[in-house]
Amino acid sequence: MTQAAVSELGERVPGRRWTVRLDPVGRGGAQVRVSCSRPACAEQRLPSAAAGRAAAAAHLKAHLRAAPVPRAGTYCACRADDCRTHLPDTGRHARSEPWRCGGPVVLAVVTDRAGRWWQALECCSRCAAATPGAQTAATSRPSPPRTADRPAPAAAGTGAGAPRFSDQQVAARAGVPAPRPVPARRRRPPEARIAQRVIPRDLRPVSLRDELIDLGDLFRAYQKRAEPDLALLADLQERKARAFLTWSDVSCDVTLRLEAQRAEQAAAVIRRQHRHRTGGVTDEDGPGVARLLTVPTQWEYARSALAHAAGHTPLPGPEARLLVLMLTLRTAHTGTGNLVGQDLTGLGLTDPEYLVGELTGCGWLDLPGTVGDLLASRPENPTPITVPSLTPGAAAPLTFGRKTRPKLSGWAQRVVSDKRLRKAKAPAGARLLALTLATRTDTSGHLGPGGEGIALNDLTGQVPVDADELRSLIDQLTAADWLTDTAPTDTHLTGRLTERVLPLTCPLLA
Repeated sequence: MTQAAVSELGERVPGRRWTVRLDPVGRGGAQVRVSCSRPACAEQRLPSAAAGRAAAAAHLKAHLRAAPVPRAGTYCACRADDCRTHLPDTGRHARSEPWRCGGPVVLAVVTDRAGRWWQALECCSRCAAATPGAQTAATSRPSPPRTADRPAPAAAGTGAGAPRFSDQQVAARAGVPAPRPVPARRRRPPEARIAQRVIPRDLRPVSLRDELIDLGDLFRAYQKRAEPDLALLADLQERKARAFLTWSDVSCDVTLRLEAQRAEQAAAVIRRQHRHRTGGVTDEDGPGVARLLTVPTQWEYARSALAHAAGHTPLPGPEARLLVLMLTLRTAHTGTGNLVGQDLTGLGLTDPEYLVGELTGCGWLDLPGTVGDLLASRPENPTPITVPSLTPGAAAPLTFGRKTRPKLSGWAQRVVSDKRLRKAKAPAGARLLALTLATRTDTSGHLGPGGEGIALNDLTGQVPVDADELRSLIDQLTAADWLTDTAPTDTHLTGRLTERVLPLTCPLLA
């Protein structure tokens, strides 16, 4: 029987096979190459993987349309591979025995899950059913019984029909075994996390696991908030400290206890910041905001410098007022200091050369050279300047000492050179108003003592502009993310400074 089967196999022809591949072209690019196992098919190059997959599928469909129905007188194309893909390895030569295959010859289509190759082959229906993901595109007619003196006639047909790929559901043809279904991948639900830690699925008690999952969701939701809520954040940190402490006791993990201690410390700091910003600060509480000027004495010195500039500026206008203030802070205590051109060009002045010339012409400022030399000076070669009214021989209008002067000058420079103000090209009046508002807030950033607002007459006294121009400057500071919640009236300006500029404020003391 075996000899007869082998001789019968030798009389049959092997099944055809077409393979279309998708490969990248080089490294670092998106271009792909589509190639076919048929020597007559030319290689194609496409700009992207999506275009390559579409071209590969279209090329294989063209082969299926051009090919006739599977020939009944063929044996499986997979026999060239000894059916390695679907027959178990028994350790014997059973895989080469012809009676392992059976059923009519079909034209099967097999695709790669990763979308890297597509293959069409003639094989028996049993092998097609045993190949995972294979779909039948056409079936040959059964061959009539063979006789010794007459060969089997070739199967007639009109065409291979439309191909069916493995990502589509295709009903099995009559008489053809249904293909083996591809096992579905079981996806595990996503792991719950908190503070970059995975919460174990078997963590007990269940109430602890539920609390950790809920805390993780609440922290992620807090990060998406548009405005901070320090009271809510402190509550979350306290809950996290309690939950991590219980988790540490259950799992005997020391690192969890350390994380609980850090959360407890964070909750205390956030509570103190919240009290500081809402006016509930006690004597033993430290500052909740890391301000550039750290002590109330320095805040009073900043207000005194603004008041001195308002009363001793020899020229009218907000530009002259801002320049006098900056030069006063640069030369206070000794009446002398160093200046470079960038210090003047970064103040938003319309014509700094003319304004400095006016100050030197009226005797308020002394220069060793010309104004042009001052504007051209660089940090490696600064220009010494002198303000006679601030020299030690005159009456000392400012009482802060030698160590406090650079702190005040640095604070004022940080305010007028704020990144948002520079990007918006704010004029000198807006920068002078920003300095004034920074010294007229409460601890939480609200304007005026107790957040009651600032009288417009006081603002125009510090910033010499009319009411309409003052409103325009307020709008500019609001657009530059310096002010928010502003509500100017005919007499007062209410609102608060934004969160990002709180470190630059000098709060009013109750």
